[in-house]
Amino acid sequence: MPHVTLGPPQRPVLDGSVRGKAFTFLEKLRTDDTTSGLHIEPITGTSDPRVRTGRVDQFWRAVLVKLTASSSGEAHYIYLGTYPHDDAIAFAKKARLQVNPASGVLELLREQAPAPSSDSWLPDQPSDWSAPPSASPATGRPAILARYGISRADLLDLGIAEDLADRVITEADENALADLTDNAPATWQGEALLELAAGTPLAEVRALYDLRPSAGDPTSDQSVLEALERRATRMEFAYVEDDAVLRDAIEDPDFGRWRLFLHPEQSRYAEQSMSGSFRLSGGAGTGKTVVLLHRAHRLAASNPTARIVLTTFNRTLAETLRAQLALLAPSAPIATTPGEPGIYVGTVDAITWHLVDSAARIGLPVHAALSVIGGPRQGSLLDTTKEQVWRAALKEAGWELPESLRAVPFVSAEYAHVVLPGRMTTRDDYLRTNREGRGVRLSRQHRSAVWDVIEAYRTRSAHAGTTDYDERALIVASALDMLAANGRPRLADHVLVDEAQDLSPSRLLLLRALVAPGSNDLFVAEDSQQRIYSQHVVPSHLGIHLTGRSRRLTLNYRTTAQTLRYAVGVLGGEPMIDMEETDTSSLGYRSSRVGPPPQEYGFDQPDEAYEAAANILRDWLGADDDPSNLAVLIRNRQEGENLSIDLVERGLPAKYVGNRVALGKGNVPVMTMHRAKGMEFRRVLLFGVSSDVMPAGVDKVPHDERTEKLQQERSLLYVAATRARDQLVIIWDGKKSELLPNTE
Repeated sequence: MPHVTLGPPQRPVLDGSVRGKAFTFLEKLRTDDTTSGLHIEPITGTSDPRVRTGRVDQFWRAVLVKLTASSSGEAHYIYLGTYPHDDAIAFAKKARLQVNPASGVLELLREQAPAPSSDSWLPDQPSDWSAPPSASPATGRPAILARYGISRADLLDLGIAEDLADRVITEADENALADLTDNAPATWQGEALLELAAGTPLAEVRALYDLRPSAGDPTSDQSVLEALERRATRMEFAYVEDDAVLRDAIEDPDFGRWRLFLHPEQSRYAEQSMSGSFRLSGGAGTGKTVVLLHRAHRLAASNPTARIVLTTFNRTLAETLRAQLALLAPSAPIATTPGEPGIYVGTVDAITWHLVDSAARIGLPVHAALSVIGGPRQGSLLDTTKEQVWRAALKEAGWELPESLRAVPFVSAEYAHVVLPGRMTTRDDYLRTNREGRGVRLSRQHRSAVWDVIEAYRTRSAHAGTTDYDERALIVASALDMLAANGRPRLADHVLVDEAQDLSPSRLLLLRALVAPGSNDLFVAEDSQQRIYSQHVVPSHLGIHLTGRSRRLTLNYRTTAQTLRYAVGVLGGEPMIDMEETDTSSLGYRSSRVGPPPQEYGFDQPDEAYEAAANILRDWLGADDDPSNLAVLIRNRQEGENLSIDLVERGLPAKYVGNRVALGKGNVPVMTMHRAKGMEFRRVLLFGVSSDVMPAGVDKVPHDERTEKLQQERSLLYVAATRARDQLVIIWDGKKSELLPNTE
């Protein structure tokens, strides 16, 4: 049975009517390459004699490279795309596969540009690569690579093309260097150069991309097949084992390629065995979720009986993880409850609910663990305490607190971030603690007053038989620790966590309690720049030690360079502290894609803004056959509901997506910025980004916490802006929000 590998992505993307035919052709090829009608034929005068064409239909031809494995004699085809007949012949004559002798990476070469019979169907990569001229004159500044001691000889030894090495080694302008790397003859070369330009040591780049000389003849079939296993090769070439994956990659090459083509940076963390807990950080769109999905799949494939938990903080993200896992690994074993063999996907709160609900059946001593929240509760523990209980507790016992601290956000955060993770049950416990991470200083008198409110809250909750989400998580964590102390095994073998920056201390403690310390136990993905819910949490303060076992992803795959630059500008250059108490920097954070710059439109009146939004969506709908590829993001629910009604009245297929409304095809989703987290769309309209809308809620927190609240608002807008793959538009009425960057 022949094997098929997908080569570098075809540009422009095939029309929908052709994609289905291309898939059918490849499906038949994988079954039997002698099937009648495929017409796999060599071409006279090719640069690489292994190049073949195959008949997709009377007009379209597939371009392939046929290899033969020396050990088995099996045929292996590398698919280079489907083109009109004449264009396919021209491309086939110039295409050549060769292993880079210095790096051992497989590269697709073209001797010279074919003369096209049309302007639209040939690949957009030049056949004989020629770097664009440097965009900047001599500046007197030292060359970027020279700052890190990189020489031309180093680049050639790494495997960088000689012409490219000659140009980049003298470049002192970052934008010009980025232009050069964008036009590199192979993806890995451009990315490796960007790594070096960001200060990554030469030896580390070599190890990351697995760059080492080819041992055999770089033109032989066997060398090509061996090179397909290299990390850097897999950035552009991917072996396909499953028809469903093949169909998705052909039909949706942009949105589907993450399942097949991993950057070496991602591949290493998806595949590497860890000696203990590990933290992977990275900006929006850098592929943290992709790494988690591939890692979960790999762990399950290596041990089908392994109990794997893949979790995140909210239901929307969990549903996205579940859907993406089904696409990546349709046959992966799925667990319906945490603790079963297979991959369980759900929110941390869902895990808590399942374990409390099944406590009696699995012998989990949740009632014995109630001491951590001050005493017993009546009922099932699954009824949730309402926010009004905090308001009642403040009214009853908060009279000694100054007005600035007499607020639910402050006392509830104090409870969740200090009292619960510290397992404090007495006033003395609370008075003695150092309250790490809290921005507001409290006198002993004020601490005692806060404790009065907490006691009133606990008393009212106990009487009602309710618990809040953080209390439940801590109860379950404590119960799991009790079982482990008595020799019972933990419930999971591996725990993978997405968007960990938004998890509260009690939820993190629950995840730590699910799995015993050891090999590949806890893998945490986070980005402090996207923290929009929880306040800053330091895992080491909770006994979760990640120091020295952390890495950061820097290449953005989702967002264009223009939109990424705009979104980073939203953050305002303020220092942000990650989960290891170190500054998060945007240094080296870059995009692999280019596109139009974000557009801003301000209006005097709301009606004008509504009309502009409708006109923009009409234009987008004319260019996209699926309205769900677009999105309108707003700051609050009321604005979203009003806008969606207005758009429908103007004849547009818009739909407000709330907690009980699922995304679906046929409508443009209108949703809050919070709800859009973890999603991506081709085009995004940020609506209503006015000064009276964002930032929101800053004046409702104590003065000492306003800086952090303002940063959360910046992070929310950053998250919203980075949902856009191809195009971003921002609209406001009245005065422009201070959070938007100055683009003048």
